[in-house]
Amino acid sequence: MFIQTESTPNPATLKFLPGRSVLGEGAADFPTRESAQKSPLARRLFDVDGVGGVMFGPDFITVTKTTGEWLQLKPIILGAIMEHFTQGLPVIEGEAASGAQREEYDPADEEIVVQIKELLETRVRPAVAQDGGDIVFRGFESKSGTVFLNLRGSCAGCPSSTATLKNGIENMLRHYIPEVNAVEAVSA
Repeated sequence: MFIQTESTPNPATLKFLPGRSVLGEGAADFPTRESAQKSPLARRLFDVDGVGGVMFGPDFITVTKTTGEWLQLKPIILGAIMEHFTQGLPVIEGEAASGAQREEYDPADEEIVVQIKELLETRVRPAVAQDGGDIVFRGFESKSGTVFLNLRGSCAGCPSSTATLKNGIENMLRHYIPEVNAVEAVSA
């Protein structure tokens, strides 16, 4: 098994590409050891001293470090991922990875929300996934025209995430959907 790695815009995060399906579709974010209870692979990665966050995408794994240098952490993480897959263990046990996500918006804004989600799904998520992250719609407030998004994986805590939100995502949404005035990041 050959696992490639890619750097991300977040220097504390590295993207691992095992050359096989990880989740198949969607994403699962484990920002803490406690959140990783349903994932044998995430638990294994959190056992590596210095790992502070794990996210799974369709075909990648993003690991965020809290301490240490990638030069020392990378071989240990590569070994843990390789061992997990060669043993044929599941990435996530039981129910689906992401589960139901809480979204807040007025049902009268359903048409606008559908447009927002479509743009996020087709234009934003693929680009964010290339950098080892994910973005999830959390809500829309029509009075202020604000879209609320949750950044995960390498995007969470990335120094350039504010610029991505304001200069990239906000400008695109405002261009296509006149009702959108602003985009804000929210925690899960």
